[in-house]
Formats: sequence, C-alpha cells, structure tokens
Amino acid sequence: MHETYLKSFSLVSDAAESGFLMTLKRTCYNGVYPFKLFPDKMLEEIEFGPVTVFYGSNGSGKSTLLNVIAEKLGVIRHSAFSGGAFFGEYVSRCSAKTGGIPPASQILTSDDVFDYMLNVRYLNDGIDVRREELFDEWIAGKYSKHRFTGMQDYDKWKELCDASTKTQSQYVRERLRRNVDMFSNGESAMKYFTDHITENALYLLDEPENSLAVGLQKDLCQYISDSAKHFGCQFVIATHSPVLLSMPDALIYDLDETPVCTKKWTELPNVRQFFEFFEEHRSEFAEASE
Repeated sequence: MHETYLKSFSLVSDAAESGFLMTLKRTCYNGVYPFKLFPDKMLEEIEFGPVTVFYGSNGSGKSTLLNVIAEKLGVIRHSAFSGGAFFGEYVSRCSAKTGGIPPASQILTSDDVFDYMLNVRYLNDGIDVRREELFDEWIAGKYSKHRFTGMQDYDKWKELCDASTKTQSQYVRERLRRNVDMFSNGESAMKYFTDHITENALYLLDEPENSLAVGLQKDLCQYISDSAKHFGCQFVIATHSPVLLSMPDALIYDLDETPVCTKKWTELPNVRQFFEFFEEHRSEFAEASE
C-alpha cells in the first residue's frame, strides 16, 4: 500500500530568482537566503516516491530543501521555525503537485527530538522533587497532634487523617504521577519517532539519525520501511547516514552533485568512504573473529 501524497515539487527557477533579486536594494540586506542556494545545483523539479532521501554534506542545502517543502505544504511543526527575511518570498514562488496532503502530515527535526528528551528529563526532575515533598507531608501527618476545630481547618485535617491511615507508599503513589519512563537519549529519540509516525500521512524527517546508535538506526530504518509499505505513509528524509540510505527502494538525490541527480546508496561518497575504511581494516576484523 505505497502512498505518494507528494508527487513533485518545483523550486524557484533561475530566471524567477534573478527577476526577484533585481527588485531589491542590495545595500539593505546581508544575504538573500534561500535564494541563490539551488540554481547552481541545476535543481528545479523533484519527483518523489514512497521514500525519498536528500543526501549531501553539511551546507549542501538538504535541510533547507526539506523546510521549504514543509512550509509550502503547511505540515505540522512541533517547534518554532524562522528561515530568515526572504524565506516566505522564496516559498511563495515554489509549487507542488500532490494527491492531497493528509492533515496529520508533519516535519520532525533533530531539534524536536532534543526538546522532547529535555522535557522528559525536566519532568522527571520535577516529579522527584514533589516526591520528596510528599514524603515530608506523610511524616508530618502521621505524627501530627493537630485536631479538627472548625471548617477552616477541614482541608488540613483531612490531609493529616489521610496520612495517618495510609502507608507512606500508598500516600505518595495516590498523589504523584508515575515517572515518565526514562530511556537513554537514543531510546528516547526512537520513542519520539514511533510515537509521532503513525499511519496515512506524509512525514518529513531532518537527520533523524542524530542521537541514534547504529542498532537503533537499523530499527528506525525498518520502522520507516514498514510504515511506507503497510501503513500508508510517505517519507522525505534529509540524511547522510549510510544505514538510512540503505533502505530498499529509496529514491536518493545527491545534492553534492552538479547537476543534482539520483544515485544508488552504494555510489554515494560518504558511504564509499565508510566502505573503504572498513576494507582497510579487514584483516583486523578477521583476527577478531578467529
């Protein structure tokens, strides 16, 4: 059940960029990002499959391209985004061919994952502080000599009675939410993706391999593949992870090439460098396995 909600996307042509830039007073601005980023790459139209990957080194424009698409399609964002003074002007000149973008479609970035991990930790820190406060409340109530003297004392009297009739663990448990499960950073990141990627939607993922060890990258790779194949999901991913690039049937655009072209994952420079590195150390692996 492969879905392609996003069929194709057209960037601003070289001529249209030049026409817009001619209207600007150059002395007013330090830069015109994201104008001037893509014309040299000779990239004007992108076709999409169920899983499409933008590959490139740092500064290649893969994250910018993902954000341009996200803004044009109006998908859900989980953190604030500002592309600069001219980002909106650029996006307004782009166009997309779609089969209808599901309302649950969203962009998931490494910043979103990092914020999620921080929030989990802050929440648990707060819960730990509250737990200590409740321990003190229970002790105070258990051994308090306070007596009910009027309605103005009712709330305090009820709290103390409750403490005197319950064990410490019962008292604390009833008043405290259970700690959010604590995982390693990688496990938390993986949980973030599995919580947000459900079914029947378009997902734009910006370098999802951040915080994920190789084993978890393989798990995410399988999760994405299964979601695209069986659950009506379409993915557009910006990455240079060899593991994610190896996804079967992924359509890969090499943004380091001029003009930008599609390649097999085994043809990409980053992947080749990994391969050559391990080839150089093949004998050491052979010794280790003996």
